[in-house]
Formats: sequence, structure tokens, C-alpha cells
Amino acid sequence: MLIPELYNIYLQFPSIQTDSRKLKAGDLFFALTGPNFNGNQFAEQALQAGAAYSITDAYHGPENNRIIKVPNVLTCLQELAKYHRIQFNNSPTPIPFIAITGSNGKTTSKELIHAVLSSTYLTYTTAGNLNNHIGIPLTILKIKQDAEIAIIEMGANHQHEIAGYCEYCMPTHGIITNCGKAHLEGFGGEEGIRKGKGELFDYLRLHNGTAFLMWDYDYLREMSVGIPHVFTYGTKEAAITGAVKNSSELLTVSIHSGAAIEEIKTNLVGAYNLPNILLAVSLGKYFNVPDDKIKSALEAYIPSNSRSQLLEKDGNKIIMDAYNANPSSMKAAIENFANMNDPEKILMLGGMMELGSESVQEHSAIIELIKKYNWKNVVLVGGDYHKINHPYINFKDATEAKAWFHQQDLKQVAILIKGSRSMQMEKILE
Repeated sequence: MLIPELYNIYLQFPSIQTDSRKLKAGDLFFALTGPNFNGNQFAEQALQAGAAYSITDAYHGPENNRIIKVPNVLTCLQELAKYHRIQFNNSPTPIPFIAITGSNGKTTSKELIHAVLSSTYLTYTTAGNLNNHIGIPLTILKIKQDAEIAIIEMGANHQHEIAGYCEYCMPTHGIITNCGKAHLEGFGGEEGIRKGKGELFDYLRLHNGTAFLMWDYDYLREMSVGIPHVFTYGTKEAAITGAVKNSSELLTVSIHSGAAIEEIKTNLVGAYNLPNILLAVSLGKYFNVPDDKIKSALEAYIPSNSRSQLLEKDGNKIIMDAYNANPSSMKAAIENFANMNDPEKILMLGGMMELGSESVQEHSAIIELIKKYNWKNVVLVGGDYHKINHPYINFKDATEAKAWFHQQDLKQVAILIKGSRSMQMEKILE
């Protein structure tokens, strides 16, 4: 079946599902396959569960006109997303498609930008962190014709990944939050990270796009050369400038120029969130959101999903930042925590993944950073911490760390919990 024909079916049944267990009546079931699953096995079962059609590339059952065979289900999903995306360019009023990537802060930034823009526009955005080769086309296909702005988050861990996403996302505006030490193994070092993330800027450069730049980062200035339109933010010499006013607990940001906003009292932890706030202000100003709406949207935003959350538990203050970790974000979190005013502090840090041959070195660097400060306790969990001689408590996994944590009689203590997603450090509080 050709994509235009499938698109006509999609217009009748615009809800797509790739997990047969979550099907609702009228869904289109795309039978994806992977190392540990084969959706083709559930093509008939999906129809029985109420799916309008099943799209499959390896169905061998009886003939059924509600089972659509294609050469490759994933490619079909991506091509359908691109066809849907093109419809917005062909409409009388094409809408902005804003792509965001980066080593750190992209999901928080995306949520902050969405909070600001949705105060004024009907804005669609990536749900959670569905930011990969499956999540991005699904996100695009959830955007309805009433959309006024779309925000697409792009995650990547190897070269040419972002370039591939741009082919069907077709961004008009783009953001690289930063290029830090994340996915070193897949990108092949820090220069590889900049090249991989820079594929977004390459697309904008070739398609008359607009980039939003953190002007403090010289490497982003270099990476953006040749992009037709740029909008800058930072601590100085930018269209939007600001600084940390207070980060002893929750972050307060002062805006110095570019917006008539004196300060923004956020619900985020950490001075490292300053660029994310300034970016959201920049998007708001660029798209003519009133200053009072920018301020109120950012102050109303409450983080979730273990990202820069400040929690109270049994009289203790807990910073839960356990959604992900890499050397750059880990360093920023530790330094921010060390500078907080609490008299007693405990670090509970999970291992950092996807660092390849540099993993032991990067874990050693974190241990050396920890040694510079005084802590009530330091608990290191998993990763390559066990390969390094250090004086701290060491556990194999979060389950062991949880047992230790619940044996302590902690009162009036500040605790930072952070680690890579696979470490599941949030289990400590369960």
C-alpha cells in the first residue's frame, strides 16, 4: 500500500499504537519488531482487541483486508509521519516545528518551552521522553490540524541519528541545549558529540531555519555559523540575559534584559537550570508571548519524573534527579548540592552508562570531585565505581542502596539522588 493511501486511512483512524497491550478501539496497530519482541505475532490479536487495522511486514495468517502488509513497519511509520508533517507546510498558515536536542536539559527545556508557548498557542509536544526513532514519528502523528506550534525532542547516541530525524520532522527552528559528556561510546568522544548534535544545525543551515543559541557557549557559536537566523540568550551580550538570583533551595532567576520580567521563582532545583529558564523566556519573546504569561507559566511549572525535583520525606530534603546522568550533568548536580546551605548532606549516586573506554576515567573524576567537599555520607551504586579505590559506601544496585537507606534514622538531612536511567535510583525511596 502506498503512503498516500495509508494516510487516508490514518485520517479516519488518527490514533496509532505500537503496543498491543495498550490498544483502544479504533487504533491503528503498527506491528514493530525488535531484539526482544515481534509485533507481527499480534496482528490478528490487535484486530480482535478493537484495532481498526494492523500494519505488518511479516504476517502469514489468513487473508484479511484489515491487515495491511508493508515492506518495513518502522520505515512505513516514519514515512507516514513525514507525509503528515508535509501537510502542515502545505496549509495556508504553516506552523513552526521546533526541534530540541542536547546532552543535558533537553527534556526539562522542552517542558518549560511548552509551558510558555501553550499559554498563548495551541502547542503540541513530545510526551515524556519519546525522543527516538519510534517516539518522534509517533509524536508527529499525534499533532492535529488545529496545531499552532509543535515542539519535537530529539535524543541521540550516535552519528547520523539527528540527521535522520530531521528528514521527517523537518524543523523550522532548532535548539541544541549543550554538548556535554553523554553517550561518549556511541558518538566517539566529545568532538563526535558536537558533530552528531550539530546535525540539527546543519539542517537549519540548509533550510533557512532559525536557531536559539546559548551565547555563553563558544562552541555553539561556532557550530551555528551560516544559519540564516539566530536568537541568543545567556548571561551577557545576548537578546535575553539573566542570572541566578538564588539557588540555595529552589532556583530563582533574575532577567536583566530582553523582557520586562524582574525575577522568576521556579520550582526547579539547581543553578544549572538557568540556561533552561533563559531558553524558555527566549522562545516566549520570539513568539510574542506576553511577559506576564511567560513569568506565570515558568513559575507554575512543577518538575516530575525524577527531574530536578525537591521532595520532603520524613523531615529530610531530597533532591531527586535520577532520570539520567552523564559526567557533565553529574558534576553540575554535585557542585550545586555542595553549595546549598544544609548542614548535613548525603550523596547517593548511581553509575553513568554509555561512556565506553572512558567510563572508569569519568567515574574516577566524579570521585575526585566528591573528595573536595564534606559529606555526612556518600553512597555509590553500580557503574564502574566498584573498579576504583575509594573510601565511600558501595552497592551493586539500587535495591541494596534502598535497604541501606531505610536502615538509617535520618532527620533534617539533605540528600541528592542521581544516576543513569538504567540504575533506577528512584527505587531508593520506594
